[in-house]
Amino acid sequence: QVRLEESGGRSVQAGGSLRLSCEASVPEHIDQVRCMGWFRQSPGKEREGVAVIGHGGVSKYYVDSVKGRFTISRDVINNLIYLQMDNLKPEETAMYSCAAEITLAACNSRRLVTPSFPYWGKGTQVTVRS
Repeated sequence: QVRLEESGGRSVQAGGSLRLSCEASVPEHIDQVRCMGWFRQSPGKEREGVAVIGHGGVSKYYVDSVKGRFTISRDVINNLIYLQMDNLKPEETAMYSCAAEITLAACNSRRLVTPSFPYWGKGTQVTVRS
């Protein structure tokens, strides 16, 4: 019903930057997605919440390890979110996925650890070379 498509992932050297994008295709009766976020997962590791953004684009939450280096933003009207990643580290190599929901469920930092997002994209690969 809601389709998410990520883009922007590629291979970069440590210290480099990338900007990921996620576009949500929303049925007419839904109009807009609300709480959205970025998550990452490497083979053999659990999925980790990276950043979450409220439906209005004002409230933003980040996992401690990326604070000051990553910035999440959104285009509310066009159902787009972005993740600007600066000073990337090798350990941040992962598949980065976009997630979204269409309800008014609470959107806060807790969603980083207990996301409960019903819609997910397939992800875009980010590789950070040392």
